[in-house]
Amino acid sequence: MSPSLPLRRPHVTAVRRITPRTVRVTLGGPSLDGFVLAGPDQQVKLFFPRPGQAEPVLPVPGPDGDTMRWYAAYAALPEAERPWMRSYTLRAHDPAAGTVDVDFFLHGGEGDGGDEGPATRWARTARPGDVLGMFGPSEEFAVPVDPGAGDWTLLYADACAFPALATVVAALPPGRRAVAYVQVPDAAEEQPLPTPGDLAVRFLRDGDSPVDAVRAGDLPEGRPYAWLAGEASAVRGLRRHLVEERGLDRRSVHFTGYWRRRLAQDDAPTPEDLAEAKERLAGG
Repeated sequence: MSPSLPLRRPHVTAVRRITPRTVRVTLGGPSLDGFVLAGPDQQVKLFFPRPGQAEPVLPVPGPDGDTMRWYAAYAALPEAERPWMRSYTLRAHDPAAGTVDVDFFLHGGEGDGGDEGPATRWARTARPGDVLGMFGPSEEFAVPVDPGAGDWTLLYADACAFPALATVVAALPPGRRAVAYVQVPDAAEEQPLPTPGDLAVRFLRDGDSPVDAVRAGDLPEGRPYAWLAGEASAVRGLRRHLVEERGLDRRSVHFTGYWRRRLAQDDAPTPEDLAEAKERLAGG
């Protein structure tokens, strides 16, 4: 790892299915020496090798540790050589073992590559010894999450954002009242959410409206701190409901569009994506 940039090359140490459509990949190796995971919802960029590559081809960080210069060098790589980049939340960190866990929700059907992206394809066949690139977590880009703010905590996540949700509820203060709306395809994808807080979990199915569910929900009194993560349009709709209909202060809503329906991270941002990024950079 560069002494200035949090760029690592971990390798797979274990792979296991934790639900029919979720694969937990454990990453380790010398590049994780001294790794520290500070707080919930810590995101990284993962770099997946192109076909024919044993590991991703990545530029060597400069001695100045300039992130933007390194990224420009990455973007300048020929497309056929440039690794695919995707954002993921670290599900867990084991300091004693020197490993981190990343959970992959598998899009598309088994053996059907029609809806699969490079991360799903990689996760389906990941084996011990496989190498990834990993950038982060980085304080430079992190948005602080405070699940103890406000009078109570309102959470929303879909199956892709479930790993991040699990880290947030694990960080709830003891006895903290919280309500989580969790949207997954079916009961087989429901997972437990261990927490010291007083958490009520309400599962939704794909196709359900998160806004309608929250609008009809019996919610605690007081002003919540809201954490929303999932498909971008669903998150935006729920955020609008909280701010415009319920009068919640924008600064009390932490929101992340993890993915975009019919679009990938390689696609250009939509006007809505750009507006969301501008609001997040402005702190709400």
